[in-house]
Amino acid sequence: MSDLSSAEKSGAPPEVAISMKKVAVASVIGTTVEWYDLFVFATASALVFNKVFFPDFVPLIGTLLAFGTFASAYLARIVGAALFGHFGDRLGRKSMLLISLLTMGAATFAIGLLPNYAAIGIWAPILLLLLRVVQGLALGGEWGGAVLMAVEHAPANKRGLYGSWVQIGVPAGTMIANLAFLLIAAFLSPEDLLAWGWRIPFLASVLLIAVGLYIRLNIAETPAFNKVKEAEVQVKMPLAEVFRKYWKQVVLGGSRRCRPVLRSTSSSRLA
Repeated sequence: MSDLSSAEKSGAPPEVAISMKKVAVASVIGTTVEWYDLFVFATASALVFNKVFFPDFVPLIGTLLAFGTFASAYLARIVGAALFGHFGDRLGRKSMLLISLLTMGAATFAIGLLPNYAAIGIWAPILLLLLRVVQGLALGGEWGGAVLMAVEHAPANKRGLYGSWVQIGVPAGTMIANLAFLLIAAFLSPEDLLAWGWRIPFLASVLLIAVGLYIRLNIAETPAFNKVKEAEVQVKMPLAEVFRKYWKQVVLGGSRRCRPVLRSTSSSRLA
């Protein structure tokens, strides 16, 4: 049964269902773009980063360092979630989602332009790490903000359904990132892939970012946030309030976010 017919049977205006579909699509596309940017780094870490940014190390150590750089985003993600969540409660969900998308896009595009170790020495891996941390901060703001955007727009009896749509972006972004490198590797020689071909998936992300921005600029702020803003009952320090009242949930959520770091580190040791 379509959302539109459900809305009609429940007495809700049809434009509510239409708007909800737009929000759901925006959430899926936005998270897909962000996860593409995050995982294109993972593919590059496995294929080229040990040779491009850590060439002075033996291959095993270079690969471990590349995957360690990859894992740093998951730690930064925790900080990003706190920062973007705090300002999202103060300034709105939509503005923070736009900032997170632009931040992720800028970091990914900059990685595609980053000089290699042969050009600038130790500054190459340092800058790579810094840009990866920026990616992690942006992802921390993306996921929670996208869920809130979907849930706070959704009817009360469909919040779980629409909130779950955000997770579609994880496998979708992963698949597109791997396909991007698969195509590049299929048409380029190994030498060209190392010299310049690996940059193409990073630079091409600017197209996905443009699509994500266009869609998100055309969705409204959530009704829940607008009500709080109009009532002037916003908490002055949302982050402090969360840690004061819900510190157990914060610790639990943070520990769950750290699991990918442990998994990626273990996988890199077996590589």
